[in-house]
Amino acid sequence: MINISSPHTTRKGSTGSVMLQVLLALVPGIIALTWFFGPGHLIQIAIATTTAVAAEAAILKLRNKPVIFFLKDYTAVVTAFLLALALPPYLPYWVTIVAALSSIVFAKQLYGGLGQNPFNPAMVGYALVLVSFPVAMTTSWSGPTTLIDEGISFSQALQWIFAQRETFDAVAMATPLDVYKHEVASQTGAEILAQPLFSGASGDQLVLGWEWVSIAFLIGGLYLMWRRIFTWHIPGSMLLALFLCSVFFGWDDDLYVPTTLHMLAGATMLGAFFIATDPVSASTTPLGKIIFGAGIGILVFVIRTWGAYPDAVAFAVLLMNFAAPFIDQYTQPRTYGHKKAKRGLHPGDQ
Repeated sequence: MINISSPHTTRKGSTGSVMLQVLLALVPGIIALTWFFGPGHLIQIAIATTTAVAAEAAILKLRNKPVIFFLKDYTAVVTAFLLALALPPYLPYWVTIVAALSSIVFAKQLYGGLGQNPFNPAMVGYALVLVSFPVAMTTSWSGPTTLIDEGISFSQALQWIFAQRETFDAVAMATPLDVYKHEVASQTGAEILAQPLFSGASGDQLVLGWEWVSIAFLIGGLYLMWRRIFTWHIPGSMLLALFLCSVFFGWDDDLYVPTTLHMLAGATMLGAFFIATDPVSASTTPLGKIIFGAGIGILVFVIRTWGAYPDAVAFAVLLMNFAAPFIDQYTQPRTYGHKKAKRGLHPGDQ
């Protein structure tokens, strides 16, 4: 008789297969971004992925680890995709390279590689370049292609990212969250929403493309939930907390960003379903996941409303990454055979 210890798996799976599912779920959002904002994100994905994979291979080689074995888990590729989708589409190439190197080298490999990093690698890279190169990070967003007479060609995108940026000023535009946050002090909410960036010439759209991008990432996130890649706890609690905060504390559209923009503009859906759910840096207990997600939602609202950054998902996630071990320590579920859960620190704990 052979004794086999738990845990027992009920289906085939590997890190690589899970990461491929995540990449597949990102496809609708990538298509929407390309349709509404041109090919910039596709180029950023190529730059970030090449840099991330090369950096991962180099560090693995220096650490005498099997390079191909670890590259086949596709975690570096997923990190690069998430980073590139969070960055402005026409960011200078060298900023993207710095962000990708920071994500892989400093936020992942120097901690020991996959499973050892306490912070979300993609958000570390994003936050580093946002703080270090604020001008490039805030002036590399384009307006929706529907507002640009001839659209954005692939050759134009390459020129703006790699060489000539002078002509990019003609299509550069702040994000809806940024515009609303800075103009609400001098205009009413109705006046701001009447601008082409929000309603378009026909006035039948909310944020002219951003809402469809958010819906696309929502669809991808729901697909991952259906495939049981993650549970509802983190994205559900994050979105609910952000919604409730915006309803109860930001109810006046003439003073604060309205709820619809909080939910459907910026990186809310990408953050809720693809970034906050990182299994390594997030909380792992059922109750802990709810607290973790709710904390992100609250911090997103607080930073967007009273902070300096209009889209606060990266900083909110990183701050809650700090708190994740503490949350897990005090939200342990009751284990089988015990009358109550063992929570917190106890004498003799290591």
